[in-house]
Amino acid sequence: MKEEKQRRFHETLLNILYPQPSSPQRDFSGEEPAATVRDMGIYPYPSLDAFEDLEEKSSDSSSDSGSHQKKLTRAQRKRIRKKKLKEAASRRRKMIGPLLPSTDGIQIEEDNEVEPLNYLHENTNQQISCGAVQEPNAGNNHQVVALSRSKVRTLPGYQGLLPFQLETGYVNVDESDGVELFYYFVESERNPKEDPLMLWLTGGPGCSAFSGLVLETGPLRINDDYSGSGLPSFVLNPYSWTKVSSIIFLDAPVGSGFSYSSSLLGWNSSDTKSSRQTYIFLRKWLADHPEFNNNPFYLGGDSYCGITIPIIAKEIADGISAQHKPLINLKGYLLGNPVTDVHSNDNSKILFSHRMALITDELYELTKRTCKGEYVNVDPKNVECVKNLGAALELIERVNDNQILEPKCDTTEPNCISDPNNCTIELPLERRIQGDRRFLGKKLPALLFPESECREFNYVSLVYWANDGSVRNALHIRKGSINTWVRCKKDILPLERDVQSSLIYHQNLSARGYRALIYSGDHDKYVSHLGTLAWIKSLNYSIIDDWRQWLVSGQVAGYTRTYSNRMTFATVKGGGHTAPEYKPEECLAMIARWLSHNPL
Repeated sequence: MKEEKQRRFHETLLNILYPQPSSPQRDFSGEEPAATVRDMGIYPYPSLDAFEDLEEKSSDSSSDSGSHQKKLTRAQRKRIRKKKLKEAASRRRKMIGPLLPSTDGIQIEEDNEVEPLNYLHENTNQQISCGAVQEPNAGNNHQVVALSRSKVRTLPGYQGLLPFQLETGYVNVDESDGVELFYYFVESERNPKEDPLMLWLTGGPGCSAFSGLVLETGPLRINDDYSGSGLPSFVLNPYSWTKVSSIIFLDAPVGSGFSYSSSLLGWNSSDTKSSRQTYIFLRKWLADHPEFNNNPFYLGGDSYCGITIPIIAKEIADGISAQHKPLINLKGYLLGNPVTDVHSNDNSKILFSHRMALITDELYELTKRTCKGEYVNVDPKNVECVKNLGAALELIERVNDNQILEPKCDTTEPNCISDPNNCTIELPLERRIQGDRRFLGKKLPALLFPESECREFNYVSLVYWANDGSVRNALHIRKGSINTWVRCKKDILPLERDVQSSLIYHQNLSARGYRALIYSGDHDKYVSHLGTLAWIKSLNYSIIDDWRQWLVSGQVAGYTRTYSNRMTFATVKGGGHTAPEYKPEECLAMIARWLSHNPL
């Protein structure tokens, strides 16, 4: 019975990620790929190199046939080239499968009018605006496009009307390359006119903000009772951060979630480019929502957002100094288990593992001495260091990185990586849901869905929900924009990680007087609190309130320290990599106190 349930569940996932051409339920295009992105070593968009070859071939073809037919005019050659470019893009889409968003047939607004869609919930969800406004006194004097935005009053999987205000929409952040960022906006359930406004990003990079909405800080929680038939269901989250703040959940960078580009070049991004586009998003969004211009504004996110959010905050601060309108009322930012300095973060894992009794005192001291405290850039000629470090890493290999007390469910058999035909046990979950056909298609009985006690269960359930046609209609997703939604695309997006440390941005923001809350789930091995404390220490801020307990309902929820320059650090006791997912009550209390300028 259990095996049959898992088999049906996984077959459904395969049908979603790799729909057959004859499938009647398929309402987003895409054909089964002949090879995978990893097989071919390419990113999920057509290569521009091929376009130049096509132009040359077109010219050669014209000259070869010149003796048999009239010479083509310049306009005719241009039309032929355009046709061939389109054919090349189509061939590449077929080659790499349904993860590639199509730029053909996307339903978007033109001349301030929106082509109507057949919404399943057309009686309750409605398009409320679309158009353009001129930004007054803008530093760059560009037009601010007020994207199409829609009120969502019902969602498949939730019974009845939503008891909170939800809006979805797109903002164009790069008109030349057609980059459209998708967002979910939830108004504060308390007092949206006065409560803070927050932009929430999810890490990865490349993870959808919908993860944050239903797994961390948003008003919905996904049920863990999904059986593989129908749609996953949702319940209300009593510890949603929307109890005290309005939140914009943004799919960024481009390619995350439902954000897309209508041009090939638009898919290319980087830490700095994505941060700049997010700043443009905020200016345009606030121009379209002027009622929130005076609300205190905060940036929030976790994991890889430790790199991007400080960059975005500096973009905003620079814009304020330059008097770019609308002026964003930035007050500060908050980061959970943030990747901040890549080397410092990775180097802290051995110390963390020792502190958590995963490595013996003797082995730790030996490794520390022979490696001289350097566990990332190891000299391969240092035989003793390599040997001891290898022994330490072997001890922690099977420990869950995100929360060391929870089971590690994305197990891998070594020979499975080199030869998928030899797989006999479950494969890495992240690789499965990112659409690696080599693994998804091999030995189906071995690809068992994670047990319901694994958090990965809910991660995969979201794939079912977000790729259902009724869900896309309810959210007002543009048809043809994103073929297959996956929770995280960190190994797929063409994103250049051009910032290795965001420390200089923290220093800049602190010098300008902005507040910062840095919190860490203390059982996260991936981005440990020890690494975070190390980079905070490097800022040389004075301690004004030293290490102490902070309480929720009379119980110790963690420990906190307050620094000069308006920075607060807090641990969340028992929390994992995304602390609100593991300790929702404690994290709501933490953020409510901090936003109210009260001590934790």
